[in-house]
Amino acid sequence: MKKLFLTLALALLTFTAAYAQFGIIGGFTSASTKLPKGTNWSAEVKNAPLWHAGVAYKIGMGPFFTLQPQLVYQTKGSKVNDGIRDLKSQAGFIELELSAQLGLDLLMVRPFIMLEPFIGYDVTPGEILNGSISGASVDEVNKYLRNAKNKFEVGFGVGGGIEVMRHVQVSVQWFMNAGKLFSEDKLAADTVMKAIASNYKDINNYQGLKVTVGIFF
Repeated sequence: MKKLFLTLALALLTFTAAYAQFGIIGGFTSASTKLPKGTNWSAEVKNAPLWHAGVAYKIGMGPFFTLQPQLVYQTKGSKVNDGIRDLKSQAGFIELELSAQLGLDLLMVRPFIMLEPFIGYDVTPGEILNGSISGASVDEVNKYLRNAKNKFEVGFGVGGGIEVMRHVQVSVQWFMNAGKLFSEDKLAADTVMKAIASNYKDINNYQGLKVTVGIFF
C-alpha cells in the first residue's frame, strides 16, 4: 500500500511539474470604496486608476483546470469629494492570490473563466486627506485615519481571460474586499475625532476591476 501511495504521489508530482510555469504579471487596477445608502454623509466617490505587479506559478491540472498561485503588490484607492474637500483613500497591499481557472486548452489558445480568492496586508497606506476637518490639521487627521484603517484584507475576484501559446496570458476580473474600510472600534477610540468617525465608519471596502497581463516561461 505504501508503494502504491508513493507511486501515485510521484506520478502527480511528475505530471504537475511537466505543466508548471513561472511567470511575471502586472496590470491596471481601477478601484473605489462605497458609501451605503442611508449614511449621513452625501459624497461623490470616484475610481482611482492604480496598478499591480507580481509573480505567479501556473500549474496545469489537466486539459480543463489550472491553478495559479500569485504573490502581488496591489494598489487600491478611491477619490471622494463631499462638496468641501477632496479625500483620497489609497493603499498598497501585499496579496497572496489563488487563481482557479477553468477552460479548454486548444494548444494555441486557452480561453478560461476564473475564481480568485485572496488575502493581503496593507503595507503602504499613503495619504488619505487633502484638507482639514473640525479644526484638526491634515497630519492629525491622516494619522487618525491610518490607525483606524483595516490593514488585513480578505476578498475574491471573478472574471475570465485568454492564454496564447501557453506563454502570454490576459485576464479581466471584478474584485471585492470583504468588510468595511475602517475599523469602527478604532474610529470611536478617539473622542476628539468623533465627527469624522460618524462619517467614515460606514464606508465599504475596496472593489473594482483589474486587467492583468502575464508572461510565463
